[in-house]
Amino acid sequence: MSDARGLAAKFLPAFVLLVGCAFVWQTHTQTPIDLKAPLRTTLPKFPGYIAADQFLSDEERRVAGMTDYSARAYASHDSIADFFTLVSYYDRQGQGKTIHSPRNCLPGAGWEILRGDTRTLDVDGTKHVVNHYILKNGAATTVVYYWYQGRGRVVASEYTVTWNLLRDAALLGHTEEALVRVQVPVPEHIASLDDSTSTAALAKADAFGASIATTLLRDVSRILPKRGG
Repeated sequence: MSDARGLAAKFLPAFVLLVGCAFVWQTHTQTPIDLKAPLRTTLPKFPGYIAADQFLSDEERRVAGMTDYSARAYASHDSIADFFTLVSYYDRQGQGKTIHSPRNCLPGAGWEILRGDTRTLDVDGTKHVVNHYILKNGAATTVVYYWYQGRGRVVASEYTVTWNLLRDAALLGHTEEALVRVQVPVPEHIASLDDSTSTAALAKADAFGASIATTLLRDVSRILPKRGG
């Protein structure tokens, strides 16, 4: 058994390099697959809330490298948004055009991670693991759910996403995928995660975020291509 493991470890770097080369080659031969419906049709409304489209600058789109996106703010009143959604879609991925992990972008945007873990969403009887973060920036606190969705999968781990991307590029010739995010600001000032008032406010935002994320995950599944096209 130890010899087999040693042999696998010996050839693993070469295997990863081979798959990586195949990925680079497939970026030149991939055929983008059309969505089943326009991206803007994802969660156009939410009961009891008014949805307003948000727009990224040309520079933000260029840096992100996305093919298309849908960003919205939802408010129960005219002035304050109660939650935000973002679905950024890549019809194919290659060198210089891959999904950027929100976890890497948060510190640069001034957000401090107070807690980071995963949560499980039950969508029509199927359980999906997604990322769950509590973030703080000055006096603002927000709850974030995000995940990677495409080619028949919903994935939280960036490592798994990378492996699936390399494998599918080499074997399927398809790498279409979406980054999906739900953000719920916490209206109360969070003094401490251990404070009882803060705990109640976070629990409320968590439950609300999970409900939105479940609905959004289902709706994104509706428009994405099936696995392998």
